[in-house]
This record gives sequence, C-alpha cells and structure tokens, in this order.
Amino acid sequence: MENRKAVPAPLLARDRLWPISFLHFLSAIFILASLLSGCASPGEPTERKAPVPAAVGDLVAVQSGNDVILTFTAPKETAGHKPLKEIPTIEIYRDFEPATAAGSAASPQAPANPSLVVTIPPGMADHYTEKGHIRYADTLTAEDFTQHPDDVAEYIVRTNTSVKRESANSNIASVRIYPALDPIGDLKSEIAHSVVELAWTAPQKTLAGAAPPIAGYRIYRAEVEPEPAAFAAAGSAPAAQAPEAGGENLDLKSRLVKVGDTQSTGFEDSQAELGRTYAYSVRSLAQYPGEALESPDSNLAVVTVRDVIPPAAPLGLIAVCVQAQDGTPAHAELSWAISPETNVAGYNVYRSEEAGVQGTRMNATPLLSPAFRDMNSISGQHYFYSVTAVDRSGNESPASIAVSCGEPGESQPTP
Repeated sequence: MENRKAVPAPLLARDRLWPISFLHFLSAIFILASLLSGCASPGEPTERKAPVPAAVGDLVAVQSGNDVILTFTAPKETAGHKPLKEIPTIEIYRDFEPATAAGSAASPQAPANPSLVVTIPPGMADHYTEKGHIRYADTLTAEDFTQHPDDVAEYIVRTNTSVKRESANSNIASVRIYPALDPIGDLKSEIAHSVVELAWTAPQKTLAGAAPPIAGYRIYRAEVEPEPAAFAAAGSAPAAQAPEAGGENLDLKSRLVKVGDTQSTGFEDSQAELGRTYAYSVRSLAQYPGEALESPDSNLAVVTVRDVIPPAAPLGLIAVCVQAQDGTPAHAELSWAISPETNVAGYNVYRSEEAGVQGTRMNATPLLSPAFRDMNSISGQHYFYSVTAVDRSGNESPASIAVSCGEPGESQPTP
C-alpha cells in the first residue's frame, strides 16, 4: 500500500484571506474616525441667534396740537446688512431735558432716563404705516406741560427680533413742547349772498392753564357728499368724534385743506361753489417764542352752498279789466316787463281784495312768459294785483308795485 503524505493547503487559498481582513480593517478605521469627529454624536445643537436690526436713522418729531407726531422708516435689514424677514418689534422711548441741555447734532448722546412710550408688535405695524413710514402720535398730557414747562421732549427708537437682540439707538429727535390752545367748539356756518360765512368764539385756555396770545386763525375745508347722513342738517355739525373712535368725521378731517387765514373770529369763503357741500374746521394759533402753534381742529361745520339771493322785483306791471262780451266773462289782463336777470325761471301772480296785502297766488306753477289772464274775477269786484320773479334756485323776488283793477279799462298803481 502506498504511503501518502498530507499535502499542505495551497498558498493561493491562504492568500485570498488577506484582502477581506484588510477591508474589515479599513471599515473599522472609518467608523472610529467618524466617532472621533462627532458626526454621529448626539451632542448639543448649535444655537441660531436672532438677527439684530439696523438702527433707525431718520426719526423726526413735530408737535401738532397737543400731540408729538413721530415718523421714521422701520429697518428692513440687519446691522450686518442682511435682509430682515419681517418688520421687527418697535419700541419708542421719551425723555424730557432742559432746552439748553437737550441732545443735538453737536451733542448726540442718548437721553439720560428714557421711558418706554409704546411697543408696536410686528402684527400691528400696518396700523401705523403711512406711505411706507411709521407714524405715531404721542399725546401729551397736562402733567407733561406743567412738570416740564421749559423742557424739550427727546425721542429715540429701538427695534428687536427678540428681547436679547435689540438694535442700537436711533438718532435723537427733539422738539420744544408748548400747550396748544383748546379746540374751538362753537364753529357755525351759514350762506349769505352765495358766500359761506363762518363765525366762532376765541379759545380762552390750554391744557396747562390760561391762553397765550392768539396770533390768528387758519381755515380748513373739505368737500363732502351733499347732505351727508352723518349730520343732522346742513349748517353746523356736532363736535367731531375723537380720533380713536374713527368714523366719518375723522375721514373728513384727514382731507381738510387750508383755504385762508384771519385775525378775527369770522371768515367769508367766497371760493365755495354753488351746489357743493363743504365741511369747515378752524385752528387757532398760539403765539410762543419763535413759533405759532396750531390748536387741534374745531368742531366741523357742514354746509351746502345754495343760491339764496332772490331776483329783483318785476317792473312795468299793467292790469286791464275786460268787460264780459260774446260769451266771454269779464276778466283781467296782466302784463309786465321781462326780467333782465338770466337766472329767472318764471313769475308768480298774486291777487288781493285789500290794498297793501299780497293776497293769494293765482298760478299753480311759475309762468314762463310775462303775461297772465285772470278769468276768475267777479264783475264789479275791486282787485289788487302784484307779480314776483322766481330764479332757478327757487328764490322769489319781492313783489312788484301793485296795480288795481275794478272797472273795464281801469288800471292804476296802488301806493
């Protein structure tokens, strides 16, 4: 029997094992590197900080009545010049400083002790936006004027996207504050000779006490729809609603345009057009050192401009009594001169049995021609006739000189 020795495994089979081991080794190295780099680590997330808005740079403050009107542009980018996704929260601050110590271009330091006046959240910004700018009215109180009689009100604005990410201060807007005259409350209007006449009483005080010298008055006007339902009657309107209440009066006030100035407590608007309806307001001017401060608006006086001037009385009235004949009853024939006024629409004839009394109108509608036949006269009865002219606005003239008629062919003026 042949003796055979064991043959070792081929080297090729052993050599095939090392590539697999090497791959496992590389995988282990990759996993270890990943673990060391933290890519698969559940460590704390990186915090995303809220953007800091750019500072407001165009804040302006102007006093109007007893309000300080603030206007500025809300920031649209961050301090790093990146776009903001929405308008940030707006905070307006105010402080009072003596006029000699107030901040200015030469002394732009922030107010020493600013107090928060208002916070405008992003969702409310539209309510304060006009023509792309934020507009806010800071209403001053009697205490503001009495406690700071010689001070300047200083304002700054800050904005933020979170309580910890506030913008830098805006520029400082300063305004010297004075108490305005109380609004006029008894403005009245009426039509006289096709002119709107306004009258009112001078105000006697301010929020802080006695009135300063009055420098004059400014007259404002807005056109409205004829006979607006918001007012009981043309002529004088009730006191306007407070701005917070809104309404039609507030809308009218926003459309007021100045039409004149006066030093007296009366004004005639000769530029008002016939057939149009206007709302009027008057503002007093309080004279302070270096400036004249307007008061708030008066009550609104609303009037429709109508022609209230009657035409002249007709001339040349003649009455001829015609005797009954051929079946035609006795009657009076009247004629008069045509009115030279171009807006006369017709005439009315009146008859009376007593001298000096206008009597009864004989025609149902205005007569288009200057003639009339009275077929209802009674033979032998003495009558007195007169004529009036009526214009297109319905204004009736005074009566003409009366003439009498009682016998055929008789016609004479009646004194």
